[in-house]
Amino acid sequence: MDPHAKDSRRRLRGFLALTFLAGTLAAAAGAPVRSSYGARITADEPEYLLTAMSLAEDRSLDVSDEIGDERWRPFHEVRIRPQAKVLDGGRMVSPHDPLLPVLLVPGAAAGGWLGAKLTLSVVNGVLAALILWAAVRRYGCPPRRSALVVCLFAASAPLAVYGSQIYPELPAALAVTVAIVCLSGPLTVRNLVVLSVAIVGLAWLSSKFIPVGAVLAAIALWRLWRGGRLRTAVGLTAFFTLAGAAYLWGHLRWYGGLTVYATGWFFAETGELSVIGTDPDIPARSSRLIGLLVDRRFGLAAWQPAWLLLVPALAWISRKRIPNWEALVLPFATGWLGATFLALTMHGWWFPGRQTVVVLPAAVLGIAAWTSSHRHVWPMAVIGAAGVFNLAWLFLQGWRRDLTMIVDFYETSNPLYRTWARLLPDYIALDGGDWALHAAWAAAAVVSMLVAAGAVGTGGRLRRVRRPRAATGSAGRST
Repeated sequence: MDPHAKDSRRRLRGFLALTFLAGTLAAAAGAPVRSSYGARITADEPEYLLTAMSLAEDRSLDVSDEIGDERWRPFHEVRIRPQAKVLDGGRMVSPHDPLLPVLLVPGAAAGGWLGAKLTLSVVNGVLAALILWAAVRRYGCPPRRSALVVCLFAASAPLAVYGSQIYPELPAALAVTVAIVCLSGPLTVRNLVVLSVAIVGLAWLSSKFIPVGAVLAAIALWRLWRGGRLRTAVGLTAFFTLAGAAYLWGHLRWYGGLTVYATGWFFAETGELSVIGTDPDIPARSSRLIGLLVDRRFGLAAWQPAWLLLVPALAWISRKRIPNWEALVLPFATGWLGATFLALTMHGWWFPGRQTVVVLPAAVLGIAAWTSSHRHVWPMAVIGAAGVFNLAWLFLQGWRRDLTMIVDFYETSNPLYRTWARLLPDYIALDGGDWALHAAWAAAAVVSMLVAAGAVGTGGRLRRVRRPRAATGSAGRST
């Protein structure tokens, strides 16, 4: 083996270990922090944990005995209000897809609520390492710079936060990253099998991830068709058809409807589709296109300003058509549009960024690729360090019980956040000043997209950009 190649692999392994530790430890630091003042975990979290406990002990989705025996007392001091309605025979099946509880069974059985949280902390570490591997081996990014970028995002909000909260978002982000790795490499039988498992896993983690999974599947089928592998494309289509039928059959049998929402008492009168709202105002929701990023409390950039770089990074990737660009841009756009127009609200009983976590790995890869094309990565490092500082301050206050991660995180005493938040619009209040800030940030996003894509020169004049020559080779060729 070439000594240089051997040394490169050794250094990459070192960076992978570093990012794994950074992601795992940063998330684990938030595990002891309470979600609310009356409970260690709150909202949907107890539902997932009780189901995991039921699977571990009874091998059943029925949580009626866990609720009747008040098994929630160790992590929920106030009386819990079950989300599931009582079914025939007294059964109660939580209105949440079962794959996350299945993944949590070992941790919950060994360590209860803390074991479940630490399981997701390890998921955050694995996610960070896989993003770095994809950046280096699939998108040709320098290991050192990429490790810096990945560590900054893995050790800040929202990834590190959802590495210590019991939600399916982080496993879904890992599934999306696995799919991106497969799509950006050669479409061998092994990669197609892994890709298929990741896409099906997204659906079983939550039905809200199905659109992202569908786009990932469409990219694979398009590449197979473009590469002349029609029989493989037909076979993959047949697999997804059977997987979809099994998904519907399982939900009809276990939940009594096409989705898990059929067992929720709060959907009994309004129906399963009311999960997106009984009378959604789609034009009004369009403000979330930028609000998901810059909202004063629930925007990604409020807690990690480096997320602002996803706008120029993805614009640059789309314009330059780097190899395998669509595996990043299309799933991200699908997830972002879903969070904008399908999610009931971007403000809720959760930590900011929940609706976007599933596709944030694509953004991290995009930022890593974009920053790799520039000499100076240190400005990004300074901005990203501010986000790590913000999360450390939140966790410190949480350890001291000065605040919780769900109820009042935005009341942090962190002077950096409080100063920065004044520049961000409050989409809950939305007075004249907030609309002005909204317009300013929207304009800034458009300008940054145009500049990064090369459509606007430094003097502000529009210019024509030559599209790079299409890559040669097979449709699934690795970079």
